Amino acid sequence: MPHKILIADDEPNIVISLDFLMRREGYEVHLARDGQEAIEAIDQHRPALVLLDVMMPRKTGFEVCEAVRARSELDGTLILMLTAKGRETDIAKGLALGANAYMTKPFSTQELTRKVAEMLQGAA
Repeated sequence: MPHKILIADDEPNIVISLDFLMRREGYEVHLARDGQEAIEAIDQHRPALVLLDVMMPRKTGFEVCEAVRARSELDGTLILMLTAKGRETDIAKGLALGANAYMTKPFSTQELTRKVAEMLQGAA
């Protein structure tokens, strides 16, 4: 059974490319286009990993991360924040709120697929 991944990003081009990339790697992919949709999709699909953008409408990635970490039934959900906000303070905030890892845009697809596989391997 393939791992479920949720891609939460409001940028259509990023969603399309990440969707293609993750499906090519054999993952079951679900999509959310804003923070509120992300929370609903996490509840519905229970993904093993969330690729979470920080700057999204309705709820930021930081707010989504905080909401997920506040619920014990979602303790096993891995969060990889993907964002253009690469300042040290942004990274520290994401990790402090419970993100498992943080990658800044632009990122290499090889680096991303390697990081996702590494994170999911540890969760298996």
